[in-house]
Amino acid sequence: MQFDINQVEDYANKFGEKIIDFLPSLLGAILTLVVGFWIIRVINKLVKKFFDKKDYDLTLEKFIADLINWSLKILLFVVVITQLGVESSSLIAVIGAAGLAIGLALQGSLANFAGGVLILLLRPFKVGDWISAQGVDGSVKEISIFNTRLITFGNQEAVIPNGKLSNDNIINYTSQGVRHNAQTWGISYDSDIKLAKEILLKLVNEQETVLHDPHPEPMIVVTELADSSVNLSLRFWATNDDYWALHWHILEEGKHRLEEQGIVIPFPQRDVHVFNESGASFTGK
Repeated sequence: MQFDINQVEDYANKFGEKIIDFLPSLLGAILTLVVGFWIIRVINKLVKKFFDKKDYDLTLEKFIADLINWSLKILLFVVVITQLGVESSSLIAVIGAAGLAIGLALQGSLANFAGGVLILLLRPFKVGDWISAQGVDGSVKEISIFNTRLITFGNQEAVIPNGKLSNDNIINYTSQGVRHNAQTWGISYDSDIKLAKEILLKLVNEQETVLHDPHPEPMIVVTELADSSVNLSLRFWATNDDYWALHWHILEEGKHRLEEQGIVIPFPQRDVHVFNESGASFTGK
């Protein structure tokens, strides 16, 4: 095979011509890229200033800001590639096909993404709320696009996918600012019901953190004549911050006061009757 210097020079000349013809498009694309990134940076700053003046949820603000940022960058990428000579229709077709393939491969992630968008828009809870969902109770630590993080009562971190979270029941214990406490107290059938009600109701009314007007006044009623006890329901209102401290104090102090007045809190028991062959019987508990 002979080396033809003329043919090499011909290829070099054609390549140089191509480079010269392509150079304006390349410079225009680079300029568009630089100007585009500058415009995106300015828009991001304007979006941040807008949110600084509003009282939106921080997670929602971050999500919208990221969505705007990435949407503008994708648009800029399409403009730059088109300026380099790639047909926009072909590029859109490629992006569409790639998006379909990625969507089929990531169905679960897309469901979580859609769930995250719904949670951020509808706001059934916010960071700091105490909720119960998917069998987990905890304080909301973070709401991201794909999952929500809770801190449980035992200080464990629970990560719940937003797809499941947005399609199931959610109990928000703190959204109203106050909570209704209903404690069940069982006393023996031999105890004085009226006295027990007076003791417990007096204890609740002594607590400064118990809410009154405009909330219903504390009350106690008989709710059940159970197998081993007469069940009373003690009901009162408290703020979210005072709820648990008040709940635990009334349980402990209520038991002491009932016992001091001779009110018995029974444990489950059964009467047992044993018969022998002669017909005699023995009764025990």
